[in-house]
Amino acid sequence: MMQLAHAADVTVVGGGLAGVTAAVSAARNGAKVALINNRGVLGGNSSSEIRVWVVGATAHGAQKFARETGLMGELFAENQWRNPEGNPILWDHVVLDLVRAEPNITLFLNTEVREVDADGEEEDRMIRSVTGWQSGSEKLIRFESPIFLDCTGDGLVGLLSGARFATGREDRSVYGEPWAPEVADDDMLGSTILFYTKDAGRPVRFVPPAITKDIEAFDLPLRRHIDPGMNGCDYWWIEWGGELDAVADNERIRDELWGIVFGIWDHIKNSGRFEADTLTLEWVGSLPGKREYRRFLGDHVLTQQDITGQTRFPDAVGFGGWSIDLHPPGGIYAADSPSKHLFGPGLYDIPFRCLYSANVRNLLLAGRDISASHVAFGSTRVMATCAVVGEAAGAGAALAVRRGLTPREIAASHVAELQSMLLRQDASLLGVPWQDPSDLALKAAVTASSTLTRLAGGAGGEPEPLPIGEADFGLLLPADPRIDVVRIGVDAARATTATVELWSTGNGLNHIPVEPLARRQVRIEAGCGRLEARFDDVPVDGGEVVVVVRRNADLAVLVGPDRPPYGVLGLLSREPALDAGTPQSNAWSAAELRRRTPRFEVEPATAAYRPDRVAGGPARPYDGPNLWVSEGGGEQHVELRWSEQRTIGRVELIFNDDVDEDLVNLHHHRTPYLVMPELVKDYRIEVERAGGWEAAVSVTGNRMRRRVHVFDPAARTGALRIVVTATNGDERAMIVAVRVFET
Repeated sequence: MMQLAHAADVTVVGGGLAGVTAAVSAARNGAKVALINNRGVLGGNSSSEIRVWVVGATAHGAQKFARETGLMGELFAENQWRNPEGNPILWDHVVLDLVRAEPNITLFLNTEVREVDADGEEEDRMIRSVTGWQSGSEKLIRFESPIFLDCTGDGLVGLLSGARFATGREDRSVYGEPWAPEVADDDMLGSTILFYTKDAGRPVRFVPPAITKDIEAFDLPLRRHIDPGMNGCDYWWIEWGGELDAVADNERIRDELWGIVFGIWDHIKNSGRFEADTLTLEWVGSLPGKREYRRFLGDHVLTQQDITGQTRFPDAVGFGGWSIDLHPPGGIYAADSPSKHLFGPGLYDIPFRCLYSANVRNLLLAGRDISASHVAFGSTRVMATCAVVGEAAGAGAALAVRRGLTPREIAASHVAELQSMLLRQDASLLGVPWQDPSDLALKAAVTASSTLTRLAGGAGGEPEPLPIGEADFGLLLPADPRIDVVRIGVDAARATTATVELWSTGNGLNHIPVEPLARRQVRIEAGCGRLEARFDDVPVDGGEVVVVVRRNADLAVLVGPDRPPYGVLGLLSREPALDAGTPQSNAWSAAELRRRTPRFEVEPATAAYRPDRVAGGPARPYDGPNLWVSEGGGEQHVELRWSEQRTIGRVELIFNDDVDEDLVNLHHHRTPYLVMPELVKDYRIEVERAGGWEAAVSVTGNRMRRRVHVFDPAARTGALRIVVTATNGDERAMIVAVRVFET
């Protein structure tokens, strides 16, 4: 046995997606990082050992323009390119490669941290070191650093350091949450073991092991949908242990879940109710995938009201969007529905004050153990959101080390700097403008070869009638500068009067109708034609609006096969009453109309895609699409020009990879694109010289949203332009952001 010591700027304990993004974020911001994981693979619940698909703010498409950017976005895009079939083994290496590409990270796999050296009074603790045992190499390693991150999920580091925490369900009086129980208890969400099957091509017997449960004895087949074609997370409801201690009773929970898994497979293979003769088990998990355990207390506790009421925090460092998703503690044995879901109208902020311990001064938190109530945790616990807070916590750790401060001091006086760091790396942060004074692009006059100004679509190809007898139809539009006239192609079975309304989205976090602005009654004659509604007397102060055509049994909307202008979405709501209760984003589906265009046109011309959008502002849809879009195809460019010569040492670009497209790492669904069509494929960066334009950078085959180009030596010029020569499929060129720095 060897006893070693390892010193770093930041020590991250836990190699799930929160720990991975925390480590990479800290490393990219200059910190030397030790990343410690107790398993041989990274990814936590998403790894090949457990195989839970990674979900987040998109909520399987219920939220619009909600896919995470930053590090989680990199993982989604890279996996889509390398592993579109969702092979769990290949996903392991997508995650591992992200970490191993960072020279500032030292990775310690198979290393179990079991000792924490911390001191100080109860209200002001300090971690000095953590010690881990690397089993395969028989090394006992002491890790020292000024900042530690607990990304373990279960919160062992926080526990051993003396950090205050909560478990179970708070009663309703604690935070006033309507979804909290009247009386507090120790119940939590349970754990799950999954299984995969395959077709062997010949008959295969199944002899159940002794641990197998008789699932018919407790009527499971009557309460859950069982299908031989289901695999992995299709069986997310194989859940148990919520009434036990997820850590102390881990072995018992695993055995019970194994019994249930083999019981389900025995039912499929041997009950005679399924055609499953040639199917065999390919894989059964051996580790319970845990949903919930300790939640540490920070300077703010996120609550149900923060999520559904969309509290705007001055120290916001990320966003979530998954529903508040709570399960009965009895899991598979409960008579209740296996889950209940509550959506707000859109996305919500997560503040930095939820990401550090209130009483351990150098402990940051990321993942399912952040400072949230049990109810709010029902949303923040999903892995893509854990990765978002991991990236923010990692950046905060690097900043704390750089400034010699505690995380609380960062929250008190350096939030703007932290947010700027996150925006620069394209992290998932909404409503905070990019305004770094070192960005020369903010001082440039921006023009383009062409700009899309006509807000219209659906004219190409033969339109398909979409009946709206049982659904309200919505058309999400950027309102820049306003919306005066909207024309929508329709097919009327007979003469009818359509009710057409204009709605605001309420704020930039939403992309559904939230606040009514105006209503019109429009007479439509029988046959194919168009509905025209005028709203020129309705004050619209930019942002986004939704034109709603109320359900009408005599009416169909004409839909074409082409893609709409970016930022435009067709929506359908089959909910019975648009005006009843708080708007919920999942009530409006975009699934039927994503990448198809209702036939429409809008007056006046739009300024939503003007070229100066690439300099400053939000770098993703927020109160509008927030990007430059060319009018047509072919070679197109954006030009930045300064009033005097500038030294250009670094250019950072963000391209559009359609954050409305829901990507997933495993098998939930297939996305038809290896690379998003909107993404720029081939481009040049040119600088102006005395003799004309000179190419400084040329790129072909791009498949990344964010690209960084360092000019060595630096260029001295009065103008620069980004020339797009090809995209990955879209007919128009699109650029989200251009940032230019001297160094």
